[in-house]
Amino acid sequence: MPHARGRAEEGAAVIDLLTIFVLAVFVGFEVVSKVSTILHTPLMSGANAIHGVILVGAILITGRAGNALEITLGLLAVFLATVNVVGGFVVTDRMLEMFKGHKAKPVPSEGNGHRGSGT
Repeated sequence: MPHARGRAEEGAAVIDLLTIFVLAVFVGFEVVSKVSTILHTPLMSGANAIHGVILVGAILITGRAGNALEITLGLLAVFLATVNVVGGFVVTDRMLEMFKGHKAKPVPSEGNGHRGSGT
C-alpha cells in the first residue's frame, strides 16, 4: 500500500513543520523580549528591510499561483506582510520621535510687543 505510506509521511512532515514553527515562535519571543530599548530602533529598521523582502516574495509567489487556495493564501500573505511592514515603520517612527528633543515653547513677552512711551 504505497498510498497509505505516502500520506503517513506527509502527515509526519506537517507535524515536523508545525513543531519547528512553534519552537521558532518561542525562541523569537524570548530573544525579542530581551532586547534593550536602545537597540530596539536599529533592530526594527533591519527587520523592516527583511519584511520588505518577504513582501516581494509573497507578491511573486502569488503571481504564480495556480488554483484558488494558492491565490487565497498568497493574498493573505501579501496582506499580512504589508501590515507588518507598515506597522514596523510606524513603530520605528514613534521610537525615533522619542529620541528627538522637545521644542522649546516661546516665552510670552510682557505688553503687546510695541515700544513706546509708558503712557
